[in-house]
Amino acid sequence: MPRHSRVVLPAVPLHVIQRGHDRQRCFFVDEDFAAYRQWLHEEAVVAGCRIHAYVLMSNHVHLLLSVEGVEQLARLMKNVGQRYAQRFNKCHGTSGSPWDGRYKSCLVQTEGYLLTCQRYIELNPIRAGMVRFPGNYKWSSYRSNAEGRHDGVVTPHLVYDRMGRDASARRQAYLRLFQQALTPMQVEQIRAAGNGSGVLGDAAFVASHQRPTRNRK
Repeated sequence: MPRHSRVVLPAVPLHVIQRGHDRQRCFFVDEDFAAYRQWLHEEAVVAGCRIHAYVLMSNHVHLLLSVEGVEQLARLMKNVGQRYAQRFNKCHGTSGSPWDGRYKSCLVQTEGYLLTCQRYIELNPIRAGMVRFPGNYKWSSYRSNAEGRHDGVVTPHLVYDRMGRDASARRQAYLRLFQQALTPMQVEQIRAAGNGSGVLGDAAFVASHQRPTRNRK
């Protein structure tokens, strides 16, 4: 079947999804989450990736990030995935990769869509019924973006920085976005782009950034 070639553009953020093998758990205990988050921070610095939002769920990971090229993204995901897999197998008595093959990446239109995707990511624990308030889930970027807690993983995007003249004003403006729930259409659009089309944005953006396919050999 045809396989989408990965498109990475320097000025366009990416929504990246990495799932556990066969949708099984890839995180069991706090130490699992903490190790992955630490290596995500370290490898993002090495690869030159800027992570704007993330959530580590029990069986998958969501990242919203910016990179200069596909090589940096590949380096980040490979190095974090391999480091975590070694620890996972050692600690849990398993073998092989805890990840479900190739991670997925989706271009995200900056204006009008980036902050919506960011909220989608940070609201994952609520949609999963794990918590009632996003700040109650400690394995996401919400506490950094909305509450100002230090998180070395997070580098705010320029769109976020433009929300206020100082850190307090930006947090308050960001919090106000959460007063209105994402619509079912927004959620479905983000999911469809992440799992299939590979482009999240308006019609013109999607048409101009539709990625080519190549036959799988």
